[in-house]
Amino acid sequence: MLLGLRGTGKTVLLNEIGRNAEQDGLLASRVEAPEGESLARLIYPEMRKVLRSLSGVQAAKQIANRGLSGLRNFASIFKIEIAGVEVGVEPEPGLADTGDLQYDLPDLFALIGKSAEAAGRGWVLLIEEVQYLSDADLSALIVAIHRMSQEGLPVLLVGAGLPQIARLAGEAKSYAERLFQYPPVGPLDPLSAAKAIEKPIVDEEALIAQEALNLIVERTKGYPFFLQEWASVVWNNAEGPEISLADAEHAYSETLALLDAGFFKVRIDRLTKAEVQFVKCMAGLGDGPYAMADIAEAMARTQKSLGPVRSSIITKGMIYSTDHGYLDFTVPLFAEFMRRQG
Repeated sequence: MLLGLRGTGKTVLLNEIGRNAEQDGLLASRVEAPEGESLARLIYPEMRKVLRSLSGVQAAKQIANRGLSGLRNFASIFKIEIAGVEVGVEPEPGLADTGDLQYDLPDLFALIGKSAEAAGRGWVLLIEEVQYLSDADLSALIVAIHRMSQEGLPVLLVGAGLPQIARLAGEAKSYAERLFQYPPVGPLDPLSAAKAIEKPIVDEEALIAQEALNLIVERTKGYPFFLQEWASVVWNNAEGPEISLADAEHAYSETLALLDAGFFKVRIDRLTKAEVQFVKCMAGLGDGPYAMADIAEAMARTQKSLGPVRSSIITKGMIYSTDHGYLDFTVPLFAEFMRRQG
């Protein structure tokens, strides 16, 4: 489970893991969990695609067809529209048809795992924005992966999302702590950040002054998306062949304007007026993490009365709980953006 704030490169890493898996001959499925979508609907098309692929391998055909039979039951019980009917595959009563995802999903994963094993393959399921899965769906997913681990079947899950996933997974099933690794994906260290900017410039036979490089690294705090944006603007604007400190400084205001109108704005636009007031108050307290008690005091409200607003903003993926009674933004440098809005 890759954990990190917005714009730190989790999606890039997830895609790279998928490419590596496919190069090693594994079947890879990529999905993104949108708010309000059920896990059943989300991964049904991917399970169907994998089982259809495996059903073409003679050694795996019988198990894969049984899996497709279970999928028909699954689609029916969870009211998922089937685009096409599997030829020669009849529903099997009692297979993946309880309507309880914690029972049905492990059964389907097991059939996919056994089919893949028979075919000498493996299946990697990559899920982005895991924090948007409901508690019940996350629990079912963990149960299914736990069963794969227990049975030694070649099915892997790689998830990515906001930092609260580790806590959510642990709350869903206590053994999730042992089932997954939770590598943090954060800002680059100064040397790596400088290399990320300088190497593409040098590859194009241009140069960047050390002072300009230092300025970009320092102000972006090493966050990949911001590094990318500023370096792009300065590259497009600089006369060359060397990017100077003045070039970097001139590009800064344009970079901020682009971020404010895009990366930051699309997130603030999702909030209600009450929620905007909440995050504006957070930003007014400086940089996080923020004590809930301090936020309530600044808003002249009780912590209890702010509970629903807090919960709604967390659900929308704008803030997260860093510790008991403390919050922070999921978007790097968001507090600075809010303060720029006045």
